[in-house]
Amino acid sequence: MATTTSTTVKQRFDWAGLGWMFLFFWYFSGVTHTLIQLTGTAGFAGFRQALLVSALWLIPLLLFPARARQLAALIGIPLWLCSLSGFGYFLVYGQEFSQSVIFIMFESNVTEASEYLGHYFSWWIVLAVLAYGVGGWLLWRKVRPVYVPQPALAVTCVALFMLSLGYPALRQFTKHEEFQSALENFEERIEAATPWQLVVGYRHYRMQLANMEALLETHAQIPPLQNMRDQHAGQPATLVLVIGESTNRQRMSLYGYPRPTTPNLDKIRSELQVFDNVVTPRPYTIEALQQVLTFADQENPDLYLSTPSLVNLMKQAGYKTYWITNQQTMTKRNTMLTTFSKQADEQVYLNNNREQNASQYDGDVLEPFSKILTDDAPRKFIVVHLLGTHMRYQYRYPPEYERFTDRTGVPEHVTQDQLPTYNSYDNAVLYNDYVVSDLIERFRSTDPNGFLLYLADHGEAVFDASAPDVLGRNEAAPTGPMYTVPFFIWNAPKWTAMDVSGSLHRPYSSSHFIHTWADLAGLSFNELDLSKSLVSHQFKTRPVLVGDPEQPKGLIDFSLVKPNEVQPNTKPPASNSSEFVQKGPAAPIKAL
Repeated sequence: MATTTSTTVKQRFDWAGLGWMFLFFWYFSGVTHTLIQLTGTAGFAGFRQALLVSALWLIPLLLFPARARQLAALIGIPLWLCSLSGFGYFLVYGQEFSQSVIFIMFESNVTEASEYLGHYFSWWIVLAVLAYGVGGWLLWRKVRPVYVPQPALAVTCVALFMLSLGYPALRQFTKHEEFQSALENFEERIEAATPWQLVVGYRHYRMQLANMEALLETHAQIPPLQNMRDQHAGQPATLVLVIGESTNRQRMSLYGYPRPTTPNLDKIRSELQVFDNVVTPRPYTIEALQQVLTFADQENPDLYLSTPSLVNLMKQAGYKTYWITNQQTMTKRNTMLTTFSKQADEQVYLNNNREQNASQYDGDVLEPFSKILTDDAPRKFIVVHLLGTHMRYQYRYPPEYERFTDRTGVPEHVTQDQLPTYNSYDNAVLYNDYVVSDLIERFRSTDPNGFLLYLADHGEAVFDASAPDVLGRNEAAPTGPMYTVPFFIWNAPKWTAMDVSGSLHRPYSSSHFIHTWADLAGLSFNELDLSKSLVSHQFKTRPVLVGDPEQPKGLIDFSLVKPNEVQPNTKPPASNSSEFVQKGPAAPIKAL
């Protein structure tokens, strides 16, 4: 009799129902990972991990089979919403949603995110998302109660938990002695699945933000630089650093671009020292400036936490420090850039609104800059952080700067759909030219003793010849325009400037910028490495590393790349800037 009952139970167990139930939950991670596999974007590990972790959601449905469909909807809707980030990112970039993207997403505000959405909005993406939602709904309709006999229910639930989360956790926490290390490795095992990408990303964001807040509280305790010496000690001096945003030098006529996007800078070209081979280490503002403004670099990415920043360096040298920013600031603690700005003696925050609208132009930095120039402090160090050519480009310039509106000077590969965005980026570069050149003129008018240096944090790909379909930045799929940045200096006549003519074409990473700045400013100290100074006779050529330093094997040497400085099917302008033109397609990026 017992044998007959057991056989009946086995016959009644709904394996198909269990399969539909699992397929429903796996769907929210599996679709994206299937696309990744079909396109060869990444290895099989993420697919396998998402498959296993998805088994977790079977447990509540097996425990309460009578409410299986309601529970499936209650769990499935949040999973679908969370999964849209990874699914949408793949549709746009053709890449797997990474931890770095999560970090950037949480550093962006709603308006900035909406601007990116506006750039990438396309009806086919909307249709794909709708189809993706319909697929989930159809699978939900297949969900039905699955009854597991009571003696086996507990064992089944424990097995599912161990398969999805328990075993990965147990393995990592027994393998690693340090809790933090074990936790990070465990997170790495589960982050491929929805919703753990967002959960892990948010935790890491909060952890980084806490580090920044701690740094703000303790930066004064960081030991000063040793044996500081100043070649200009006792002299009045004003040094200005202008930080651009999302500006690719390949789209500046100053560097040979055919369209006259930098007419004002072109006029004073003979007064500028223009460096044409400088590359940013990361294509994101925060990660790039963590290295540009500190002693951190790609091989030592955490030094920004324990060494003086550029602002503190200048304060130690006796300069009064100022920070003017047109970067959006919802609160003074909501972005890691605030860590650097708060170290200055005075800050000017111009963009504290929630909305990053068209009226918030970089021209707003000009009056505060002029006011600071009249400050009676004898030695001033001024940082001006621009919004530059940040997306959406049409919001970066007033209507009178919308001068590029047709196909004149536009490469043939740019489609009619791409043309408005392509033109708006050039218009943004044109307005950026006005702002930067006006800063130079206002600086010049004070008859200063010092120099002004302009450097963009990173570049931007905008349908360039080397990647005609790429818009924006993606560290997982690097292209030349994302990394090639403008770097030039205007020296005041009074300033005793060093001869840098022999260093204008050196391959250089802006991750070593602090050494170059100190050298230019006439400062020396024990920690200064002149082999990392772009303008030093002791300069040493080394690999120009780009990529995520948290994944050292993924770092690549950008100096092996020959990115297009001018689109190949256009002619360079008949000017003295043509010497910076490099024709031909970009060479492939090679891994170290």
